[in-house]
Amino acid sequence: MTALDQPAASAPLALPGWRHAYSGKVRDLYVPESQPSGQGTTPGTTQGATPGTSRGTDAAADLATATRVLVVASDRVSAFDHVLEPGIPGKGELLTTLSLWWFDQLAGVPNHLVPDHTINGAVTSLIPSAVAGRAMLCKTLDMFPIECVVRGYLTGSGWKEYQSTQTVCGIPLPAGLQNGDRLPEPIYTPAWKAPLGEHDENISFERTVELVGASVAGDLRRRSLEIFDSASMIAEKAGVILADTKFEFGADRVTGVITLADEVLTSDSSRYWDAALWQSGATPEQRMSSFDKQIVRDWLTAHWDLTGTPPALPVEIIEQTAARYRQLLERLTQAASGAGSA
Repeated sequence: MTALDQPAASAPLALPGWRHAYSGKVRDLYVPESQPSGQGTTPGTTQGATPGTSRGTDAAADLATATRVLVVASDRVSAFDHVLEPGIPGKGELLTTLSLWWFDQLAGVPNHLVPDHTINGAVTSLIPSAVAGRAMLCKTLDMFPIECVVRGYLTGSGWKEYQSTQTVCGIPLPAGLQNGDRLPEPIYTPAWKAPLGEHDENISFERTVELVGASVAGDLRRRSLEIFDSASMIAEKAGVILADTKFEFGADRVTGVITLADEVLTSDSSRYWDAALWQSGATPEQRMSSFDKQIVRDWLTAHWDLTGTPPALPVEIIEQTAARYRQLLERLTQAASGAGSA
């Protein structure tokens, strides 16, 4: 299949033993077929489901009663709150592999993964073959409606705000910073997770307290900053800068433990830059040579006014983005294994 054959959105797959519950911009969720339909159940904020998204309250109800969920990463790509055409071949598998690798690196952080195989004389995978390599088997959580954004460098919307107010999400910063500069210390800038079709909204820490309570809000901020620090040090060993990222958390339904969920530290949820080029680059573009979908954002900004339907991505942008995704995965994993050392 060529890049131009990739759809912006795909129909739910018929997966043996699983029933489609929800589709977001780039991921699809399935619940066990053996689970009774959740129609009529009072919906809540459950893993991956926000009221108003695909299948709406029925999806939330299905996920509210499920104990397991199959999280399938598609090849769809999104930017500026739009799903774009065409998709990026192999993206789902690349990002799932990266998420699983990061969960392994963050061994001390509770996460939503559960064993995806059984051993009864022979090893049997619980993940359908049709989505092998791009799916994670997870426990359902009661998700917090907050995207826990951590920024270590000044760029993107933060740079635009800084030029006007010398703040990022209302947080005052020193004068004289330039686009791509490292911040004095990482900052926590949460966002409210909006329903599909609406824009996520940057919110203050005080607003997160109103949404989830002081104890949980403080815990989310602390955990996000700690994980960002740990991940930044791991990336640094691979010659990579983790400029910013977002995390999502939920409460374990049995223990109440705050648990890391969704994708983690992928090229879709994070900005990654080449550390050597950041040091030597003469322009912001050279300094911020990225391993993420910034290539897509930059192309859209140059060819679209961000209103109406976005234009189709050209083949060269798709191929460049896929190549950078692969390079990041290889650089991180090879450095961790020692394969990249002299």
